[in-house]
Amino acid sequence: MNFKELEPTKLKENPFTLINNDWMLISAGDKANFNTMTASWGGLGIMWHKNVASIVVRPTRYTFEFLEKYDYFTLSFFEEEYKDALTLCGTKSGRDCNKVAEAGLTPIFDNNGIYFEEAKIIMVCKKLYWQDINPDNFVTDLEEFYPKKDYHRLYMGEIENMYEKWIINPLDLQ
Repeated sequence: MNFKELEPTKLKENPFTLINNDWMLISAGDKANFNTMTASWGGLGIMWHKNVASIVVRPTRYTFEFLEKYDYFTLSFFEEEYKDALTLCGTKSGRDCNKVAEAGLTPIFDNNGIYFEEAKIIMVCKKLYWQDINPDNFVTDLEEFYPKKDYHRLYMGEIENMYEKWIINPLDLQ
C-alpha cells in the first residue's frame, strides 16, 4: 500500500475543493460485498470533540444499504485524472454492474472498510450518528434539490484513520 497515515489536523487540501470540486467516493461494505458512489456534498469538522466527516446519501442509492449494514464508511479523494472514473461511479449502479472494475479502480480492503489504491487521500470513518433530512426543517427553499421527495440521510462518522498517497522520492532511497 502506497499510503502514509495523516493526522486530520495536518490535512493541507482545502475541504471545500476536495468535496465540491474534486468529488469523493463514499464506500461501505467488506471484501465479500461492498459498494461505492460518487458524492460532492458533505463536510469535515469537529463534533463531540472528535474529527468528523458528514455525508448525505439518498435511500434509493445502492450504497445506502451498505451504510445501514456496516459500522464504517470510507471517503476516497482523487486527482483530476480520475474524474471519468468518478463520473462512472456516480452514474452507474453497483446493483447492475461491477462499476469499480469498469472504472479501472483497485480496491483495498482493511478491517474497517474499502478504499482505492488510486486515491490521493482516504478517510476511514466510524459511524457516530445518522438523521433523515426533514423538509419541515428547511428555513429556506431547498425543495429544488428534491423534486422526487427523496430526501437524504445524513451520516456523521468519526475519522479514525486518514491516509495520503505516499510518493517515493528517489533521493530518500539513497
